[in-house]
Amino acid sequence: MAGPASGACRVRLTTALAILAFALCLFPSQSLAGDATDQIRGAIDRTIGILRDPALTAKGKKEERRGLLRKEIEPVFNFEEMAKRSLGPNWRDRTPEERKQFVALFRELLENSYLGKIESYQGEVIRYGKETVDGPYAQVKTLVVTTKGQEFPMDYRMLADGGRYRIYDVVIEGISLVGNYRSQFNSILQKSSFREMMDKLRATIKKQ
Repeated sequence: MAGPASGACRVRLTTALAILAFALCLFPSQSLAGDATDQIRGAIDRTIGILRDPALTAKGKKEERRGLLRKEIEPVFNFEEMAKRSLGPNWRDRTPEERKQFVALFRELLENSYLGKIESYQGEVIRYGKETVDGPYAQVKTLVVTTKGQEFPMDYRMLADGGRYRIYDVVIEGISLVGNYRSQFNSILQKSSFREMMDKLRATIKKQ
């Protein structure tokens, strides 16, 4: 995105790291597992199954593999809620059609950011921590350990939706992914129209 392009780049890298932490886990430690934790763990196991399937690692199978990854991960994330919170107060001023278009672009931005990272698995490990529930909201704390021994705390904020929990924000080392995007979008909309911001989003996605 023009203007704060460097900031947008940092956000995309942060997003990729967050989803990498979510998707790449082979040896979870003992945890205080609840419904939200179990749902994340199940998605991780199925995602790893796709990544390790030899039939999907052959040449020419990249798009098929990515399609399966999208299909597997999509139910875990509430992209509409993430988009709404990322747009913040500006969401109220948008028409139903504008909201629909924004959610679609926002989702594509996130997907493009994390798919490459998921496919570059290097043995990262997630250690599950405490799960807390407050009404329809849940939070699952995790710690990502890289192959070099670096540790990154990642907290998944989830919202009950249709009998299950879905992720609406990821907090990485104390920094909210949604809050980071909201700061970016607010900065753009202070200087540009919503249509111009959408054009910048499309340009960013094309570059991805």
